[in-house]
Amino acid sequence: MPREDIIVPTPMDDDSIFDDQIRPQRLSDFPGQDPIKDKLGIAIAAAKQRKEPLDHLLLSGPPGLGKTTLARILAAEMGVDIKQSAGPVIERQADLSAILTSLEEFDILFIDEIHRLNHAVEETLYSAMEDFEVDIMLGKGPTARSMKIGLKPFTLIGATTRAGLLTPPLRARFGDTCRFDFYSPQELEQIILRSARILNVPIERDGALEIATRSRGTARVANRLLRRVRDYAQVKGSGIITRDMADAALKLLRIDDLGLDDMDRQIITTVIEKFGGGPVGVSSMSVAVGEERQTLEEVHEPYLIQIGFLKRTQQGRVATMLAYKHFGLQPAPTTPQNELF
Repeated sequence: MPREDIIVPTPMDDDSIFDDQIRPQRLSDFPGQDPIKDKLGIAIAAAKQRKEPLDHLLLSGPPGLGKTTLARILAAEMGVDIKQSAGPVIERQADLSAILTSLEEFDILFIDEIHRLNHAVEETLYSAMEDFEVDIMLGKGPTARSMKIGLKPFTLIGATTRAGLLTPPLRARFGDTCRFDFYSPQELEQIILRSARILNVPIERDGALEIATRSRGTARVANRLLRRVRDYAQVKGSGIITRDMADAALKLLRIDDLGLDDMDRQIITTVIEKFGGGPVGVSSMSVAVGEERQTLEEVHEPYLIQIGFLKRTQQGRVATMLAYKHFGLQPAPTTPQNELF
């Protein structure tokens, strides 16, 4: 007989109860991204004084930098509700219309991965964003007719990891665009120390900095690594995260001093060893490393490009001299054109 405690998905004691606490609740608690915070602070104060909704806002940047968290903060600062959805989830115009008509005055609608909205749904957003009204089709066939339904003033916040895929008409309807940058090790150190306090994890500053320097400039990665290092310190040490404890835990996780994991290293070594350093197309690279193209472009490439290990050219991806030096490899000598024949 199978054990019931294995096959029945009973809730287990984990850190899920801390997830909402780890997310900052106010703009003043949000670490880093100072240019974004400064202009949004002014926009919030002005909107409150005029008793108007915030202007529609587009948040762009790599995943894990706090776009969803910032949208929730804006709702809290404005004192309004927020409804969340995602581009792939909203498949029909009727789905979007139902969400829009349920919004109260000045509420925020947050759509993650907004670049993945289909064109029919996207066109419904145009009139909603500009005129606060939505067209609904009544009936079918020759007797079908369109009826406009008024909406209460609201704010649309769209988040995207690939701003270039947004259509120009949709992008033009946002009042402002905020581009998120990767965090510095010092900013990530503050994020880790704050999360450690919430999770009741004893940690020293040099231990937090060690985790921060290997977190790929990403807050989500920093919080994930903190939990894994905490587990290691609890089992292998006294429970206190020191620099040496963090270093040992991250080595066990195969994360090097620059925050590169196994897939990052495989990408670079594949470009160097299998494709002569490049250029190589992303589709070929995807097949060679056994990873989805979208994952390569959105998760791995931004950081590899940021630290100068990879560059994009019109011909494809190329490994840089910094990548060769880091892995202790020598670039292949170039072959003169006349020796090819």
